[in-house]
Amino acid sequence: MLEKNFTVISDTGIHARPATQLVQTAGRFSSDIQMEYKGRKVNLKSIMGVMALAVGKGGEIKIIIEGNDEQAAMEELQDMLQREGLAE
Repeated sequence: MLEKNFTVISDTGIHARPATQLVQTAGRFSSDIQMEYKGRKVNLKSIMGVMALAVGKGGEIKIIIEGNDEQAAMEELQDMLQREGLAE
């Protein structure tokens, strides 16, 4: 299992477009991928779950991945978050 913390730096937080990008990226992997925010965990492959968290700028999120491709999934999600200026 891999876990990594990120701080949301985007002025608009994780709204519809970045949430969709996260879900699409997570969906390419077979591992179980969760995102935790303020003690609530959701499946990162669920757009409704991610949107329900309503993560704003400055929010501390944790991505938790467990499965056979967890390393590749974490690298890809981290790259996407940084490339899109969403989190660091």
